[in-house]
Formats: sequence, structure tokens, C-alpha cells
Amino acid sequence: MAAAAGTFVLGLLTALIGHGTGAVASTAHPGWEQSVRGGAHAEERGGERSRSSAERREKPAPPPATSRALTHRTAQGGKTLALTLDDGPHPEWTPKVLDLLKSEHVKATFCLIGPNAERYPALVKRIVAEGHRLCDHSVSHDTAMDHKPVPYQKSQILDAKKMIDKASGGARVHYYRAPGGAFTPDSRRIAAAHGMRPLGWTADPGDWQLPGTDAIVRRAQQQVEPGSVLLLHDGGGDRSESYAALTRLIPWLKQQGYGFGFPES
Repeated sequence: MAAAAGTFVLGLLTALIGHGTGAVASTAHPGWEQSVRGGAHAEERGGERSRSSAERREKPAPPPATSRALTHRTAQGGKTLALTLDDGPHPEWTPKVLDLLKSEHVKATFCLIGPNAERYPALVKRIVAEGHRLCDHSVSHDTAMDHKPVPYQKSQILDAKKMIDKASGGARVHYYRAPGGAFTPDSRRIAAAHGMRPLGWTADPGDWQLPGTDAIVRRAQQQVEPGSVLLLHDGGGDRSESYAALTRLIPWLKQQGYGFGFPES
């Protein structure tokens, strides 16, 4: 009889403890079961939850290591040329330039103004989809940036990159080109820290001055040499002269034995 009573009491206590445990578990921190019971299966389940949480909180990959040294040359070297196009995207001229490059099987680097990228995201996505590269060309094209405070320079560079990133869907921005070449040690450092190689040029036919198509073509022909980075424009105003010059320059460059590539990154 005593033994039966003892069994009854033990069973009652077990039931009560089990019921209390369940009540606590239902409202406790998700790690409660692992910390209290500590079983092998609980560790496995807790580990799975931890991994899932870690995956959900996964941070974006750090930017690729990039030199802060200004580049003026093609990555391939030899008789190659890097075509770069500034101040776009533009709703009229960028599509025409892209059509031309596609028909000529030429790749180029597009140096984008942040608000223009924000305004025309479909063009930014097309640039990427057709195998061209992106370059950050600042927010407001301030050619006096080299005389401005470092926080201002940083904002101009990184705010533009955010706009380009959003417009492209996250495609890599390989380069940063300061408006008018107004680089500083700080702006080069900021760009490189975010995966963007500072990008200069070696051939500038001055198409932005609207000197006429013939003058643009003649100056470019005089200035290019193996490894050159050629500066032209697809945005910033009427680029009919620039576009017409490109229709003549690309075939001429091919006749001279030039290939087309990208700048060092």
C-alpha cells in the first residue's frame, strides 16, 4: 500500500513538473530548450536555428580590393583602347550609343551621374546586360570638388554609388571618375575603399565643347595610342556630334588594328 502511494505521488510530481516545463517553454526564449535540457538533438536543432538566423542576417560581401592609384591605361595592354562615356545616362543619346556599340561588338565604360541613373534605371540595367561596365561620376558633377571638404567629397561619391547600385540592381561599379578630373587623395581613398578604381583618361577630343564632328574625330585620331583611355560623352546635353564622331571613330580604330577593352580595375 505504501509502495503504491509512493508511486502515485511520484507520478503526480512528474506530471506537474512536465506540465510546468511545457508552460515555460511555450513562452520562453527560443534557446531555452537547448540551454535547460542540453541534449544532443536539442543542440542540433538549436544549431540549425542559429545557422538559419545567420543566413537571414548574412551581410553583403565586402568590396573587392582596389588600388587607389589613378589609372589611365587599358587592362589588356597592347594595341587596345578603352572607350569611356561620361555624364549619362541620357534618354536620347545613351540608347543610340548602345545600339552602335552592339552593332560594332564594342564594350565601353559608362561614367554615370547619380541622379541620371536614378531617373533612367532601365538604361543602367541595359548597360550592364549588354556587357559594359559602370563608373561613378558623382552626384552633381562639381568640377571644383577638389577644393571642397572631405565629407562633401564622400557624399558626392557614395550617394551617387547608392543611386547607381539601386538603378542597376546591384551590379559592380568598377570605377570612380572625378568630374573634370578633380581628384584628391581623399576622394581616391574613398572610392577605392568601396571597390572603385579612380579612372582618368589619356585621350580627350573635347567633344563636350561642341567643336564639330570633324574636329572630334581629328583630335581623337591624333591622341589615341595603344593602351589609351578615350573620353567621350553620351550625356550632359546635345551629343549629336559625339555620336556622329563615334560612328566614324570605331571603324577607323578597327582599321588601325585596335581592339576594345576596359581600363585597369
